[in-house]
Amino acid sequence: MFDKFEISENIKKIAEEVEEELKPIFNEYNKNCLNASMKVLKAFQDNKVSTTDFNEVTGYGYYDGGREKLERVYSEIFNAEDALVRPQIMSGTHAIAIALFGILKYGDTMISISGEPYDTLKSVIGITGDSQNSLIKHGIKYEQIELIDNDFDYKKIEERVKQGNIKLIEIQRSRGYSQRKSLNIDKIEKVIHKIKEIDKNIIVMVDNCYGEFVEDREPIEVGADLFASSLMKNLGAGIATSGGYVVGRKDLIHLVAERLTAPCVGKDLGANFNQLLSYYKGVFMAPSIVESVLKTMTFASRMLEKFGFEGVSPRYNEKRTDIIQTVELKSEEKLIKFCQGVQKGSPIESYVIPVPDDMPGYQYKEIMAGGTFTPGATIELSCDGPICEPYTAYMQGGLTYEYGKIGVMVAIQNMLNN
Repeated sequence: MFDKFEISENIKKIAEEVEEELKPIFNEYNKNCLNASMKVLKAFQDNKVSTTDFNEVTGYGYYDGGREKLERVYSEIFNAEDALVRPQIMSGTHAIAIALFGILKYGDTMISISGEPYDTLKSVIGITGDSQNSLIKHGIKYEQIELIDNDFDYKKIEERVKQGNIKLIEIQRSRGYSQRKSLNIDKIEKVIHKIKEIDKNIIVMVDNCYGEFVEDREPIEVGADLFASSLMKNLGAGIATSGGYVVGRKDLIHLVAERLTAPCVGKDLGANFNQLLSYYKGVFMAPSIVESVLKTMTFASRMLEKFGFEGVSPRYNEKRTDIIQTVELKSEEKLIKFCQGVQKGSPIESYVIPVPDDMPGYQYKEIMAGGTFTPGATIELSCDGPICEPYTAYMQGGLTYEYGKIGVMVAIQNMLNN
């Protein structure tokens, strides 16, 4: 069967060696999956999830018991007071945007303490783009504190917090399109503890995209006030076809819900568009899917190293805090070939050849490979990158380890062939 995918005997042989080497790491992923699965199952049982909770509610979405129960399930899983889980939230950027716009008012100050935020969030804030609807255009002040050696600048953060006049501090857990490493939960816990020691009233929000169920704790459990992400990532498990969520303090979720719908309406409205079954299934399957993704990305990391690629991050034996794997390919041609290889190893539109192009919200031309069942679902195997130095490929996903493994091998073969 390897011949049918034009995978060489050398790649096959090295893959076998790599899998043997990774068995102890894979075993740790299995333990974490079991822990997360117990959290999810207990939340389903405690909230008495029933088949009647999957019923479609149309119109305004009044009295949707299934929607309300799903949000209680999310709250319990993440040890939060409340949650907003809706198909009307279109992406991770949208989830974060409604949280920021819901909480921040004219004259408030927000600070990112993890350096530059993800590209699409820059235009939401107003540090790029020319939108008249950005936070800055609405009179919200923005500041930024850079990381030092892939960790928080604790001294500068402490000095700034002591100066006061901060409404919200934002932390981006994943690396986004930056060259820094993702921030693990231990580091997030340490910095939140320092912030709250000085000013307990500062709201700490975490961009949790790509992070759910990767570690044994989540941001709320280490002191964050709320976090947000998309259901086309970890928690949708490739089953949810749209949507996003925000979890956290009840008073903050109320403000976010009013931003999503309307003042004094909040969480009470919103038809579920017959999505509830996929949302329940998605979060139920998420621990197992995340385990498969972690195995796929760890396999990819070691395989890329074995074939001499530099700038592989995280390395196969590093502790992971999200599902993203990067490799610096040093040239536009190699980046394009690698992404085209991922597309070639995909189940959907494997015959399509992706090319760089402009993308809304992004600074540079992008190449995006993703032969996925749900377009844009980064929990499915995909790869993308900005066409700029050092020409880094950002890979994520893999609904099963076996499919992910094949995709990685095809991508490497495609580069070696060219």
